[in-house]
Amino acid sequence: MKKPGIGVSHAKVILLGEHAVVYGQPAIALPLTDLAMTVKIESREAGQVVLSQSYQGPLVAMAEVYEGIRQLINRLLQHFKSDEMPFTMTITSNIPQERGMGSSAATAIAIVRAFFDFFDESLSKQELQRWASIEEAITHGSPSGLDTATAAHDEAVWFIKGQQPEKIDMSLDGTLILADTGIQGQTGLAISVVREHLTNDPEVGQQHIDKIGEIVKATREAIAENNLAKIGHFMNEAQKHLSALGISHPKLDELIMAARHAGALGAKLTGGGVGGTMIAITKDDEQTARVIKALEDAGAQEVWTQNYTNDK
Repeated sequence: MKKPGIGVSHAKVILLGEHAVVYGQPAIALPLTDLAMTVKIESREAGQVVLSQSYQGPLVAMAEVYEGIRQLINRLLQHFKSDEMPFTMTITSNIPQERGMGSSAATAIAIVRAFFDFFDESLSKQELQRWASIEEAITHGSPSGLDTATAAHDEAVWFIKGQQPEKIDMSLDGTLILADTGIQGQTGLAISVVREHLTNDPEVGQQHIDKIGEIVKATREAIAENNLAKIGHFMNEAQKHLSALGISHPKLDELIMAARHAGALGAKLTGGGVGGTMIAITKDDEQTARVIKALEDAGAQEVWTQNYTNDK
């Protein structure tokens, strides 16, 4: 019996640059290492079975929202000339789905790593990205590639579509707070909303895209300098442009304002928008506790935190 194949990955959060990154602007994403994904592939007597929190059943019966995963698994089986190989794939995750944290990309990364581990083959970072992009392209239509880039790295990532992701200097002492609106975000729909803006009012739409790009470039320096006040300011500015592009939501706006009024240095949506998750940045434990309470009082369905420490 072959040894099991194991693949791991983690969630990510886009700090700045979502949507603009689809149109050639840079984005900055941070890893959320406390939100993890593990995929285990084991041999079995017969059948190809997938077991996860949201789906338990045969591979051939996966459909609709799981189509990207099914296609990826089939391509990997073909690659390893094992189309009919019986297996059980167990997917274990505490990454929330459709909340802008890269759940589908993390799943794809972990599946690819598990297959290559199962067949005891080496896997370069470039190959990992290429394989994972199969699932993302099917699931999200026209993804930037940022989710898969960040799920595959344990450090902050500077990303421009079509280029290899760069590790960026991160000298940061602060806490990122993530709060769930309770409304399922829809990345594909949000991409369509932005595309419609750019089609029907290209001059104004492009101004917002370009402005977000400028903000991201300035934020890279602020991250290296551990300037939380500047980062917070840039987050607030970016939210104005994202809102103007039509991808905020009344519940997102409510949580963002609650965080700011409670003392957050900055707050904005993250990921696709039109629901999903917002983020806020704080400088110390006292500020963090106040913001978390304000978000819960404002109706956040769930709140997560990720601490970043300057070890330099």
